[in-house]
Amino acid sequence: MEIRFLGGAREVGRSAILVDDSLLLDYGMLTGNPPQFPLDADPDAVVVSHGHLDHVGALPSLLSGDARPLIHWTPPTRDLANTLARDTLKLHGGTLACPFTETDVHRMSEVSVTHGYGESFEAAGYEVTFYNAGHIPGSAHVLIDDGDTRLLYTGDFHVDDHDADGVGGQRLVAGSRARPDADAVIVESTYSDVEHDDRGAVEERFAERVARTVWEGGTVVVPAFAIGRTQEVLMVCEAYDIDCYVDGMGKDVTRSVLQHPEFLRDADALRRAKGHARFVTGRQGQKKRIAAQNTVVVTTSGMLSGGPAMTYVPEIAGHPRNLVAFTGHQVEGTPGRELLDTGQTELDGRRMRVSARVDQYDFSAHADRDGILDFLDAYRNASVLVNHGDRCRTFADELRDDGWTASAPERGETVRV
Repeated sequence: MEIRFLGGAREVGRSAILVDDSLLLDYGMLTGNPPQFPLDADPDAVVVSHGHLDHVGALPSLLSGDARPLIHWTPPTRDLANTLARDTLKLHGGTLACPFTETDVHRMSEVSVTHGYGESFEAAGYEVTFYNAGHIPGSAHVLIDDGDTRLLYTGDFHVDDHDADGVGGQRLVAGSRARPDADAVIVESTYSDVEHDDRGAVEERFAERVARTVWEGGTVVVPAFAIGRTQEVLMVCEAYDIDCYVDGMGKDVTRSVLQHPEFLRDADALRRAKGHARFVTGRQGQKKRIAAQNTVVVTTSGMLSGGPAMTYVPEIAGHPRNLVAFTGHQVEGTPGRELLDTGQTELDGRRMRVSARVDQYDFSAHADRDGILDFLDAYRNASVLVNHGDRCRTFADELRDDGWTASAPERGETVRV
């Protein structure tokens, strides 16, 4: 097999990998101003690992010409990709930040083919199988078999630490336990230098801080990614009996993933969490009234780069009894990162100093260093290609020092396995 890295190599964003100039794995975008996209591709078929913007954000653009490659994914990934595409059109349609049209998005449904975990299927002449990757609902490891070589693409993944001690782990989806035989592995390395805190301990710290803030008369804004993180936080709030509102795209995503209960760890728990939360349905006026209450609001965007957070955070920014509780990593250059580092940021064109307290909690849905190494331990005899990270070369060096055959290809590079 010849594997060409069109994006996502030595970076986080615009993941895209082309196998033998025929089978494309993911086609995402790297958000920014301006956004960045993968190298051009004209595949015979596309297989998608999961429904996050950095893996599906540019997907409709593949259908803008005469080509109509079939797109293979799980049912939740199909729905999430469509939600993201329509949101991109709404926010950026007709600009360079949106490389596709409404027609292209409509065409995705015409070429869509869905598959469950463990169901082998044919794509561009390869036998392909999805396995649960434990990242978000519908996320998949992708195993590709051409009859001679078996290539495993991990996508983004989280290992299952929930059952080891009875606590911890994600509430939304079960972690990855699949280790299919493979000759080569393309592995993400997002948190290859990080050890996550115990999830149960993180939840307890979060719940105690949020509950105390409300008890003291403050308002809590929880910026959260719409896909995966919002649902996780809602489940934590329900488990600790914390009343909350939910706003932004996370509302639609919550409804969407509940349509596919077989891809959730505990669908009933998410239904309870949805019933426990109050969905915001009004516009600016209602949001400002909610922000003035003694309450909790879970809202997009997770890095303060848009969405209803642009209303809620300025409304609570002026008083130190209030709290902004980040639940995910804040990328360098984002408003969220600037707020964490400096106590001030620019929101919706307005620069402001934030007197409210600012916390960060590690609810990551990626495997940490120990999780990645535990996963790779099953592939000591395979070739390991490291991607999707800020330190891909360093991690590949560390793997080689520990006995793996590992490398970190550059964007545009072709590797034969």
